[in-house]
Amino acid sequence: MASIADLLIKFIADGLVVPIVLLGAWAMLGLPKEVRYQRIARGVVAGLVALLLAKIFSLFYQEGERPFMILGVHPKAAYLNNPGFPSDHVLFVFIITLVVWASTKNMRLTVALLVMSTLVALGRVLALVHTPADVLGGIACAFIAAVVVYGRSLFTHDPLAR
Repeated sequence: MASIADLLIKFIADGLVVPIVLLGAWAMLGLPKEVRYQRIARGVVAGLVALLLAKIFSLFYQEGERPFMILGVHPKAAYLNNPGFPSDHVLFVFIITLVVWASTKNMRLTVALLVMSTLVALGRVLALVHTPADVLGGIACAFIAAVVVYGRSLFTHDPLAR
């Protein structure tokens, strides 16, 4: 039977993804109708660019086995049967966070998403399914994609800036 700590790690590593997705969808669907679909489309493009970057990064760097394999223990979270660099979970939650920021400039919501996304990254390492390099790679892919798609508007307070 899994310990309470293992269940908490699993919730942080996997379960927090659900509220991040729901909050991100709520934020995007709450945008004014005249800009909603354009911003959602731009967010989808940012996600696709992040996935493309992840694929390219994975061609140049792989650590080998996942930490749980090296240690000979069971993983404490879900994972895909691949080397794990960069972390797809982390890339996914961080691109949602960055798209919500770029689209809404809602500081409170973005900080909440950022805290939850950071917990997911930490949870993936604690669950022994990723190394710190894997989660940093996921964050880097999301950030680079957001900069490519949103440009300087990512760093301004005006969501309409180009």
